[in-house]
Parts: sequence; C-alpha cells; structure tokens
Amino acid sequence: MYRVNRVSVRLLVVALSGLAAACSSGGEKKKTTSPKAAAPTTDHVLTRRGSVFNHQWAMDTLWEDGLAEVATYDAERMVYGEPRKFEYTIITVKEEFNAQYNVKTDDYQRKDVFPVMKVNEFCAIPTENYPYHYLTSLFFRRDQPTMLHKMTTSSQEWCGNTFKAITDEGLHYNQSYNSYWDGQGAGRRQLRREALFEDALPYVLRTMRFERKPSFTVPVYELQQTSQAKVPQLYKALVITEEALPNDTTEPAWRVTVSLQEQKQNVYWFAKRYPNLLLRQTTWDGRTLLLKQVRRFAYWPQRSPRPDTTAAVGRPLT
Repeated sequence: MYRVNRVSVRLLVVALSGLAAACSSGGEKKKTTSPKAAAPTTDHVLTRRGSVFNHQWAMDTLWEDGLAEVATYDAERMVYGEPRKFEYTIITVKEEFNAQYNVKTDDYQRKDVFPVMKVNEFCAIPTENYPYHYLTSLFFRRDQPTMLHKMTTSSQEWCGNTFKAITDEGLHYNQSYNSYWDGQGAGRRQLRREALFEDALPYVLRTMRFERKPSFTVPVYELQQTSQAKVPQLYKALVITEEALPNDTTEPAWRVTVSLQEQKQNVYWFAKRYPNLLLRQTTWDGRTLLLKQVRRFAYWPQRSPRPDTTAAVGRPLT
C-alpha cells in the first residue's frame, strides 16, 4: 500500500510540474508581447514633428529678454444679447515652473525647474447692470507649443464667481471646477488630451508653419472663458490657412479659418513676421479683437526699472 501511494505521489508531482511549466511559459510570452500591443500612438497633428506646427517657435531668443509681450485689443462680445465694447489684453511671457507646485518658481536653483510660456487673457466688460471680469491663464511647455500644460480661468460678476482648472495628467486632462450655476456646483471630470482649446487658439495657431498653408482637422474644446462649468463640447474642427487680403490688416498677414462645425466659424489673422502676432479675430458667437498696441515690458513689480519698448501696430519691435 505504501509503494502504491509513493508511485502515485511521484506521478502527481510530475504532472503538476509539467502544468506549472506550461503556465509559466505562457505567462512569460504574454509579458513580452502585451506592452508592444498596448503602446499608444503619438502620430498626431499636434505632436508630429516637422509637420503643421513649429515646435521650436517659442525657443527664439526674443523670449529671453525678461520682458512680456503685452498686446492690447479693441474688443466686442455679446452680453445680454447686445454687443459690448471693451479692451482685451493678451500677455505672453516665458516663465520658469517647478514640478513640485506646478507654478512659477521663486528658487531657480531647484532641480525640478522647467521653462513654460504663459499666456494671460484678461478683460473687464461693462454693462448697464454690472461689469463682467474674465481672466484666463494658459501654460505650455516651451518646446511643446501645441499641448496645453495647464489652464486656469475665472469669471466674476454680481451673480457670483466661477473657477475652472485644467491640468495635463499624461493620458488625459483633468478638469476641476467650482461654479455658482445650479446643476454644476463643484466637481471634476476627465477631458481628451490630444485636443486644442478655443481659448488657446490665439497662441497655438501663431506657431504654425504658415508658408506651407496647412489645412487639417483637429479636435477643439469650446471656449472656457465663461461663467459656466458644463461639460465642454468637443468639435472636430477644420483649419484652413491662406494669405490675407491686403485690406484685411495693417500689415502682411495670414488668414486662418477654424470651422468648428456648420455655422460656427472663427477667423484669425496673424502677422507674417515673427513672432506672428494675432492682429485680428472674429468668432461665430460675436467676439471680435482688433490689435491697437503691442508692448514689451515687465508688468510685475521689481526693484530696478526695466526697459519699456512700445511698438506701433505694423512696425517691428526693437
């Protein structure tokens, strides 16, 4: 009886060993093949090097002078069903971020510092009831002018204030919001990463390789500079580039049409000369911009004065 059990045990051990080897072999094969199959594609119009966008656009030494480009526009926007006239300011400047707090650093000796381009868009819109105030801050890594790194936008008026923040989480954008509107309140949501935001078009589009007159489609999220915090609509936009007509602008320019969908068309005019400043803008919902002045100066307080260089529209900066 003992010998039979001993043989049975040996046979069982051999069978289990064979099964374990088979399982181990199959497991190792899956480990070597599955990462390749799961690798995400990076061939996208926003990230493709040497294609539509010039990823070295912001690396020009112009942005190393320690000054900000401050462009002031005569603007209009529909509020309460009426076109409201006001002044709109777009500030573009290079800053150094640190990775720990994801904001402008005070310590430039840190090891986690990296350069970004900041684009601030500000306006105060008067109405007969009360004024509206908007401030949107967009940040792009300096060598990635098409991919939003971070955005915050806020609105303030007598009904309340709304704040939205979008951050790049690697595989997607994370949006957090706090709104005074019923049905919205406070919350979080994920947004598609390889997409543009309508708020960013005045900066992103100026980094195109205009001389190629590119035409392409790209996902675009609707304008975030509002008091609403609803789920943003994602358009499949058609972008077409062509030379502007001589009477369209005060200097030679490119005309870029962004068709979000039928009956929703935005048009942007960018100067041909670097840094391809936005000269004019019209949008389907009645927002217009017309450049009236651009300056390079340090708008933040500092101990010693910085040079203030003002350029009239259509004349080169010095």
